[in-house]
Formats: sequence, C-alpha cells, structure tokens
Amino acid sequence: MDEQMFNGRTLRLLSALGVVLVVLLLLSYHELASETPYITSALRHVPRPTKTPESAAENTPKTATISTTTSSTAPLTQPTTENVAEEATTTPDTTPTQTPAETQATASPTLDAGDPDLLKNATAYVKAIMDPDDSTFDRLECPRSDSKRYDYLKLPSSSPSKPKYFFALDFKQKVALLPRLMGSIVETMRFLGPKYCVLSVVEGHSTDGSFEVLKVLQAEIEALGAAYHFQRSDIDPSKNGDRIGGLAELRNLAIERLVDNPAAFAPNTTVIFLNDVAICSEDILELVHQKQNLGADMTCGFDWTYVGRDPTFYDVWVARTIHGDSFFEIPPDGNWNSAWNLFWNAPDDQAHLRKHEPFQVFSCWNGAAVFSAKPLWDAGIRFRRSQEGECFQGEPQLFCKDLWHAGYGKIAVVPAVNLEYDDEKGKMIKAAKGYTSQWVSEGGDDERVLEWLDPPEKVKCMASYENQEWRPWDETLPGVEAR
Repeated sequence: MDEQMFNGRTLRLLSALGVVLVVLLLLSYHELASETPYITSALRHVPRPTKTPESAAENTPKTATISTTTSSTAPLTQPTTENVAEEATTTPDTTPTQTPAETQATASPTLDAGDPDLLKNATAYVKAIMDPDDSTFDRLECPRSDSKRYDYLKLPSSSPSKPKYFFALDFKQKVALLPRLMGSIVETMRFLGPKYCVLSVVEGHSTDGSFEVLKVLQAEIEALGAAYHFQRSDIDPSKNGDRIGGLAELRNLAIERLVDNPAAFAPNTTVIFLNDVAICSEDILELVHQKQNLGADMTCGFDWTYVGRDPTFYDVWVARTIHGDSFFEIPPDGNWNSAWNLFWNAPDDQAHLRKHEPFQVFSCWNGAAVFSAKPLWDAGIRFRRSQEGECFQGEPQLFCKDLWHAGYGKIAVVPAVNLEYDDEKGKMIKAAKGYTSQWVSEGGDDERVLEWLDPPEKVKCMASYENQEWRPWDETLPGVEAR
C-alpha cells in the first residue's frame, strides 16, 4: 500500500513537472515568434564590456573604401558611434536655418526613476568609475597623471576662486565605456580640485543602462565636492530631418549652465568637451596644459578608427589644416585609400606629427576639445548648423569658423593625445600610437612655441565627396562681403 502511494505521488510530481516544461517551451517559442519577452525580460541586466581578441580584430577583413564619423564626421555614411552627439551627417538638407537663440533645445524637466532591473546593476559601474583600481570591468588601463607636469593647473583648496573647469558630454547607449570615460573624468576632477570643477552630461534615452549609471553617479560626484548637472534630451538627430542642427542643439544643452551663468564661473574658465571616447586622465590634462602652454584658444587630440589592421584618422570631415585642406585626401568616389598619408601636402605639419608636437590648424574636434569659455560669453558663440549659402559642414567646424571670426583663431592639435571609441580599440591605439606620457616631457616646461598664423583665404568645402570645392573661409559671416 505504501509503495503504491509513493508511486502515485511520484507520478503526479513528474506529471506536474512535465506540464511546467511544456508551458516554458511554449512561452519560449512564442517569445521567439512574436519578439515579446516573457522569460528574458526577467533576466535582463546591464551588459558588461566584452573583450574581442586582438588577433580577431586584426584578421577581420574590411573594405578599404570606408565611411566614417564622429561628431558629425562625414557627408556620407560613416562607421557610426552611438553617442547622441556623434552621428554622421548623410546628405545636405534644406531645413530652414535656426540660429542658436532661435533653437528650442528639448530636455526632460524632471528625470524618471530609471529601469528597476538596470538600476540594480548600476552600482557596479559607479563603483568602477569612482575607483581607478577597480577591476570589475575590462577597460583601457591608464597611467596615473604626472603631478609635476600638470601640478600648476590645480587651485589650492583654500582658494576662493569660482569653478574654472567645465566638463561637457553628450552620451547615449555605450554603458560599457562609462567605467573608463567617466572614471578618467573623475580622476581629472580629483587632480584639479573637485570644488573647481563642474560636470554637465546630456543623455539621450539609452536602453542599455547608461541613463541609470549616470543618474546614480550624481550622488558620488556631488560627494566629491564637484557640481553635476545631468539631464535627458528627446532630441534625436537621426530622425528630426536636420541632423547637424540636432547635434548642435545637444552640444548647446551640454554647455547651457555655463553660458547662462557666467557670473558663477571664473573669468578664465576652460571647457573640456569630450566625445564618447576611451580616454585617460593624462590625455585630458595634456589638452588643458597645451591650451595654457601654447596660449591657445582651443586644443584637440587625434581620434582614430579601425577599419582594417591599421588605424585611420577619424574626424576628417570636420578637421582642416591651417592651409584649409582636409587632413588626408579623399577623391570624389569617397575612398579612403590615402588615409595613411596624413598632411600629404603640408610637410611642416607632417614633421610635427611625427615628432608628436602640437601645431596650428584651422579646425578640429577629434574626439576631445578643450577651449576657453570667453568666446561663448563675450562673442555669443554657440554650436550651429550652416546658414543659407554657406558650405554644408559639421557643427564643430562651424564652431571653429566662428572662433576665427571673433578673433579666437589660436587652434592647435596635440598629436601626443590619441583616442579611440571603445576600450578594446583604445588599447590597440595606445599600443600603436603610444600613451601621452610616452611623448611628453616629465616637467611642464615645454620648449615648443607656435607662431600663430592668420586663417587661410579659402577652406575646402566637402558638402559631399562628389562635390568638393574651395570657398572663402568666412563666407556668409556678418560684415563679410561675398567674394
């Protein structure tokens, strides 16, 4: 009798388990067929950076004719980044031009709580951001900053000075990069003095946990003693029919607190505007240092992309030499076969590049730009799209053009600073091009002195690869006659 009862209970238990398995199988099938998550939604988490073997990256065949892009890096389709301020421009549009004052930037007045599942995993990211020794995530390794070289940039904690370093960032959908990017920003603020630093981040409705990490990070940044302005924007440059205008709005949102409240900042405030790049604290400090050392109005690094075994300079649509030409030649068919031959028609620039010495350019952005706040306040310069009759170009190039027009044309690139757009490729670019500290002197006394030149008479306009022409650098600007 007992054996029969046992067998009966066992049979009922097995039958129940069978029913459960059938239900799970049906749900899984329905999820695949309908793309409606029943099971996987409960398992969702913030993804961790994945490591691609260097050998696999090098052996992946890719076409030599490529499409690029950073900030607004190309008239044609380019290798895209996910940053809200990093989408490529495809073709010229005819949307009516808006000046910065007329542009209605859209940001969420209040932040939502975030996704509960993603919030649970945000803590690990924030811990890694705040602790440079945290090894939870496989990120680009960075050396500690050289205090001798950059020590003069600090303000003593007893100084009554107002904030003088304004960090700006537009960010979307790259949570894996945050431990390195935000970690380097935090390390730089600690070095410079947190009370003299302000961080402004505009996030673009990420679904990968970026919003949740950046939101939770606020308490930690403020606990350091730095100010943190975090907002979310509905602007999507890829969907509003005016991509450059949308990118300009996002950049203007990131500097909004600065331009609207000049009295709250030191008169010599420096803006540190970063793309979604794998960057070290020493890279940031070197750009700030060279702005000071050279007496520059703006300094930029060099950003790179891998479309094959060797790195290719990235921001070619925006960057122009002091002679007005692109950093490498792109023929009308759009191929980048000459990307290896940087500054092919500017031997002096080529020599400075080989020596990793700063040199003057007409325009740059290149993943990271450091510039004075004065032209924002005194000349009202903002990021914008092209005006009617003006060469169609990216908002960073127009920003540089407006700097020149307002008398702030001391713009230089710093070849010691080399950046990529994710951790794994960042490791590759540091191995290929070197860390900043490998090229600069230990102390802060650089002998390099630039002889600042006037702008070129004409600059290459690249509205599309098929339509390249030389046009006056200052066309359509106020008070400039057509020529």
